[in-house]
Amino acid sequence: MGALENFTYYLKVERSMSPNTVAAYSSDLASFLQWFGADPATADSDSVAGFLASVKVSGRSQARMQSSLRSFFSWMVMEGEMDINPCDALDSPKLGRYLPSVLSVEEVEAIIDSVDVSCFSGVRDRAILEILYGCGLRVSEASSIRISDIWFGDSFVRIVGKGNKERIVPLGEEAADAVRAYLQIRPQPASAEFDDTLFLNRRGGRLSRISIFKMVRKQALAAGVTKDISPHTFRHSFATHMIENGADLRIVQEMLGHESILTTEIYTHIDTSTWQRSVLEHHPEK
Repeated sequence: MGALENFTYYLKVERSMSPNTVAAYSSDLASFLQWFGADPATADSDSVAGFLASVKVSGRSQARMQSSLRSFFSWMVMEGEMDINPCDALDSPKLGRYLPSVLSVEEVEAIIDSVDVSCFSGVRDRAILEILYGCGLRVSEASSIRISDIWFGDSFVRIVGKGNKERIVPLGEEAADAVRAYLQIRPQPASAEFDDTLFLNRRGGRLSRISIFKMVRKQALAAGVTKDISPHTFRHSFATHMIENGADLRIVQEMLGHESILTTEIYTHIDTSTWQRSVLEHHPEK
């Protein structure tokens, strides 16, 4: 196997990184190797800097690419293929604070209400939207929920998040009702593999993340919401609305499954930016 295949295997097996992270790192490395066109063991800091300068992407994407290459060359050093990591001589890109797009409560309700629940897919899609927003889940978490993970009587759902870490998330009444309605018309699983999978497609297989992405954007258009949104926008909106309504930051951290509270603090910045914009728009001296 070549360097790319060996590095990918290392990320999957030895580092136990998530499939999404492995795919991103592997893609970044493949782009560099194609651009470099030589034995990666001969690369130096100028090579890496030249590649990063040639890629026309956002600062955040460039920072991720640099992180991918830093990990790759660290692996090369560990394997004895190189003496030093060429990324050590590079400065990390300066990034501003990222403020994700957030929906208002009215926009969330409009998107959920836009779903046509007269058909199977509509009942399922409404349940997915209620879960995404009501529980603040990542799309991968929502698509992976098992029926046995839901305790309707105790009003909570067990979530397996990043790094296979488990957490318990409260299940609100509206989300619970939507899931119950879906379970009544849930299709027959295509095989025993999907017997416990909550959200199925029409063929009885697991509903993919891509399908959920497409559904969210379709329903946003149907509701007249023109913001560029994704399933993750419901998670951002959930956290922001919780904090706006006075929820403790630690509680929001636990519900979102953030390892560090510093990650959760971004939602206090969103709240502040919203407040600041409102003040400036209505200032008497405007």
